[in-house]
Amino acid sequence: MGTYWMSPIVIVASYLLGLNDLIPVLFLILSLYCVRQYKLLLAGVLCVAAISAKLSMVIALPFFLIYLLHNKSLHQFWHQFVIGLVIGCICFVLPFVFSASGLFMLLSNPEMGKVYSLSIDLGGNTQVYLVPLAYLLLLYASWRVKRLNFELFYALLGISFLLVVLLTPASPGWFIWAIPLLVTYQAGSDRVATAMTALFSVLYVLSTFLFVPHPEAFFGALFLPFSLHIDTKVISLVHTLMVAVGTVFIIRIWRETISRNDFFRLNRKPFVIGVTGDSGAGKDTFSMAIKELFGHHSVTTLSGDDYHLWDRQKPLWQVMTHLNPLANDLDGFTSDLATLTDGKSIQSRHYDHQTGRMSRPFTVKSNDIIIVSGLHALYLPLLRECYNLSVYLDIDEGLRRYFKIQRDVHQRGYTAEKVLLSFEQREPDSARFIRSQASYADLVLSLQPIHPRMLDDAEEKTLLRFKLVARSRHGLNEHSLMRALVGVCGLHVDMVTSTDASEVEFTIEGETSALDIAMAAQITCPRILEFLDIHPKWQDGATGLMQLVTLSHINQALTKRLL
Repeated sequence: MGTYWMSPIVIVASYLLGLNDLIPVLFLILSLYCVRQYKLLLAGVLCVAAISAKLSMVIALPFFLIYLLHNKSLHQFWHQFVIGLVIGCICFVLPFVFSASGLFMLLSNPEMGKVYSLSIDLGGNTQVYLVPLAYLLLLYASWRVKRLNFELFYALLGISFLLVVLLTPASPGWFIWAIPLLVTYQAGSDRVATAMTALFSVLYVLSTFLFVPHPEAFFGALFLPFSLHIDTKVISLVHTLMVAVGTVFIIRIWRETISRNDFFRLNRKPFVIGVTGDSGAGKDTFSMAIKELFGHHSVTTLSGDDYHLWDRQKPLWQVMTHLNPLANDLDGFTSDLATLTDGKSIQSRHYDHQTGRMSRPFTVKSNDIIIVSGLHALYLPLLRECYNLSVYLDIDEGLRRYFKIQRDVHQRGYTAEKVLLSFEQREPDSARFIRSQASYADLVLSLQPIHPRMLDDAEEKTLLRFKLVARSRHGLNEHSLMRALVGVCGLHVDMVTSTDASEVEFTIEGETSALDIAMAAQITCPRILEFLDIHPKWQDGATGLMQLVTLSHINQALTKRLL
């Protein structure tokens, strides 16, 4: 704050020249703060307040709208910002509209005409205005970023202000608009940024003194003899230097703040997670738990069950199980995944386990996160190449039978005898086609009962207690994760590392809450938290531990991808 208020630009423009641009900038900064705090209704009101105080501030409004449309966590609340805009217009704009003098001031603002000063004459009374052109191109670049976070939004808005100020014969007060960007950039960058900010401020003060028509009115008669002998070339040279420094600022901010931003670097290609395991291993439950961390708005799921070749009534199911790759359209599965990874939509169908039939085709859109789950998600080499992270659910066999009986009998309408018979029929295919995929997974999660004897009666309602065994073949920040599991979650953890350090195995026992797991995530993988939903849904117990371990691997995979 001290850097802002003691900036030479603020001192000269506000205190010496008496310009009131500090007021609309204050409203705008308050609006940005409210957006950051998810108070979008108040943000809309304050944004209109800034525009009513300075009509030129309207150039910020499109960036607000683009941010709310392209930040998928906030997109669901964008209408609150619009309502705030309407309330702000009623409170701040309508009084001007119904006032003759106010409406005249609003429509005849001379400062708005400055954006048309710089142009290229194409002949034939045709001109290209460079400031609107640069502004529109920056708006288009912002729109092309598929998902914005607040850092990107703030930097793009600041660059737009700096561009407008540098490319127009702007009032000295306009330079106050760029101060929040410069202060933020200076605080987060190196000494070069500090030196450049100081140089930019000195050039601003010098150019302001040179451009003032009657400097003695502001600085006293002492400067009058000197100002009368200033050559126009000197004035132009000072302004040229200031524009050059400002242009370097824009380049550095783009390179350091925008092009290195994780959201910006991940916009071109989704993050794809492959999940496989035997029937009843909990693939859908696990996928939903991960989906609830990132938010349904940011995740697209692709299920291998939707690629069964036949309905349940077809006779081929009598001689072949759905665990056999030949009973599934794996080529279509692979093709659709590649299309989604390329950012395009697909036409898919849904297999209804209750009726045993396929639904009509429907459109599935790509998204930031794609979760692929299925019996053969890691079966084909081409499928494995699509994943940024692959997970195999190696659930205890007794526990798998227990869960599968509970699901198929109570949810899908099978008899217990038919479910038990299916285990015997599918065992050869399970051993041949499913379990072999575990060797290709980056992460193997094995849920095991602490007391296996409690599984003897599948109908028993006794609360089961589990332990989680996690095997990572590509390493993770295991020491940080272990400290969080023990210190924050209060769990018992055994860690074993292979002789060549290529595999790490955790055995985690104990009960923990969703709140503790969320705190552990903040410690172990803070970088990934910004990608999560505004209110991620963490689970208690073993499912929450699976979320935490998987998120730690996602954090590592993202870091590796951004190298």
